[in-house]
Amino acid sequence: MPLLPAMAGGPAEKPLVIAHRGDSAHLPEHTLAAYARAIDAGADYIEPDLVATRDGVLVARHENEIGGTTDVAQRPEFAARKRRQVIDGEAFEGWFTEDFTLAELKTLRARERLPELRGTANDGRYDIATLDEIIALASEHAARSGRTIGLIPEIKHPSHFHCIGLPMEERLLEMLAAHAYTREAPVVIQSFEQANLRALRARLGPSHGNIRLLQLLGPADTQPGDALAAGKPTRYADLMTPAGLQDIAGYADIIGPWTRLLMPVAEDGALGAPTALMADALKEGLHVWPYTFRPENHFLPKALREGDDPRMRNEAGSLAEIRAYLALGIGGFFTDDPALGRRAVDAR
Repeated sequence: MPLLPAMAGGPAEKPLVIAHRGDSAHLPEHTLAAYARAIDAGADYIEPDLVATRDGVLVARHENEIGGTTDVAQRPEFAARKRRQVIDGEAFEGWFTEDFTLAELKTLRARERLPELRGTANDGRYDIATLDEIIALASEHAARSGRTIGLIPEIKHPSHFHCIGLPMEERLLEMLAAHAYTREAPVVIQSFEQANLRALRARLGPSHGNIRLLQLLGPADTQPGDALAAGKPTRYADLMTPAGLQDIAGYADIIGPWTRLLMPVAEDGALGAPTALMADALKEGLHVWPYTFRPENHFLPKALREGDDPRMRNEAGSLAEIRAYLALGIGGFFTDDPALGRRAVDAR
C-alpha cells in the first residue's frame, strides 16, 4: 500500500485535504460515519479531536463537555453528573467525558453541534467513536482503496487532563504503536499548547518516523492553556513573531493557524492582504496548514456570500475562499466539507 510522503503538503506537493472532524458539513462530527464519508470524498487526512474517559480511553469529541454534541442532557440516569468546572481559564457547565466510563459513553448518541445551520436529521444515529475504532476504519478503507489515509489527532486541553490524572500523550503513542497501520501511515499530532508538543518531540525517536507535530495557533490575543496554567503572559501573538516561529521550528514541523491569521477579512467584507505569517513560517522551514473552511454563508467573508440566509450552502463562495488561500502556498488545510476541498485542490 503506497504511503503519502512523510512531509506531504509542502510547497512542492499537492496541498493536503484534511477532513475537519470528518465530513462534518453533512454528518455529526467525530462519528465513524462522518469519517467514512470524508474518506470517500477524497480526504488525505481525517482529524479526531481526542479527550479521555474516566477509565483512560481516548475518544473523539471536539470538547470534553458533551452536552451540546450528545443526547446526555436527555438521559435521566446521568442528570446528577452535570457540573461546573474551569478549563483553560474558562468556566463550563455540563457533562464531561472524564466523569464517564467508555461503556457509559457508548450508550449516548451523537447530535449535530450546529443544528441552527445544519439541521438535526442525523441526530441519534451514531455513537461516540474511540481512537481505536477510527484507526481501524482508516486501515480498512486504505486496504480497500489502496490509498493511504493519514490521521491528524488533536490532543484537547492537555493541561486540564494532566491536572486530573488523565494525561493523553503517552496513551496516544501507545495506541499508535499498537496498530500496524499507524506504525507506518502518516500521523500528525496537534495541540494548541506547547509543552506537550515539546515533550512529544523529546519522546519521539527514529522508530516514530511517520509521526510529525503541528502547533495550532489561536486568535492572537488569546493564550495557550499551558501558559495560562503556569501564569505566563505568552499569547499566540508571541508565537507568530519571527522569534516565536523559530522556537516552534525547534519542536514542530507544521503550524496550524486560524485562516484569518494568514489573510484577514477587510472592512469591505473581502479577503484582505496576506499577513507576514505565511512567509515568516516558510523561512523557518515550517509547513502551514490553516483551519477551518466551511461551506455555509455564515462562515464566509461577506463579499463571498450568496443571499442573506446564513444557512445556505454556498459552494462557489467556499471554493473561491479555499483557492485564495491555496494561492498563498499553504501545504494543506482543514475543511468541514472535504469533497469541496478536493475539488479546489484538483482544479488547480
